[in-house]
Amino acid sequence: MNEKLIAAKKATEFIKAGMTIGLGTGSTVAFLIKELAGKVNAGLDITAVSTSSSTTQIASSLGIDFTNLSDVTKIDLTIDGADEVDEDLNGIKGGGGALLFEKIVAKNSEKNIWIVDSSKLVRKLGKFPLPVEVIKFGSDQLFNTFSTLNYNPHFRMKDGEKYITDSDHYIIDLYLKTIDDAFETDRRLKLQTGVVETGLFCGIADMVIAGKYDRTEILQKKRDQISI
Repeated sequence: MNEKLIAAKKATEFIKAGMTIGLGTGSTVAFLIKELAGKVNAGLDITAVSTSSSTTQIASSLGIDFTNLSDVTKIDLTIDGADEVDEDLNGIKGGGGALLFEKIVAKNSEKNIWIVDSSKLVRKLGKFPLPVEVIKFGSDQLFNTFSTLNYNPHFRMKDGEKYITDSDHYIIDLYLKTIDDAFETDRRLKLQTGVVETGLFCGIADMVIAGKYDRTEILQKKRDQISI
């Protein structure tokens, strides 16, 4: 079976009537949205907050309505994907280009669940390129700084042009190979003027649901692992 679909189905069990739900971005979340839409159309009452224009478009087409983050007092649960997750549940996110909005929604959520396939579980972060969202002004100079620091930067491109995020920024992907200290790397990058946010999500996930063959593996902050 599709591991992403298995993880997404399991995650819907944590969504209860009356909740305000943050919906992340990416291919695994797309499976979640389809599963959730079936429940909403069958009568499940939730309030949804989106992390990207792509998520809003997909979910709205399936009958899920959204409200603005500024119009809710709290988010009960945010469910999102991840590009890599280490043994301490730190992650790299932003492969879909929504890292800034994803982190804002996550930071305002009482609980965060990530859904992934088993290939996203790693011992150390870094094989997946680390997205860094930067303002356009001075981005070439920032790129050169990253090069000097041996971060192996690449502007993210789309259709031959620099990729532009929903917040009208660029993304510079850093090919670091291995990140020994995710918290310190995140801190160092944010010291660079022009950096808006990084794709390092440290200490944010409360639970990771990983599809593994035909079952799910649940990992929690205290490293409890439950196979269901």
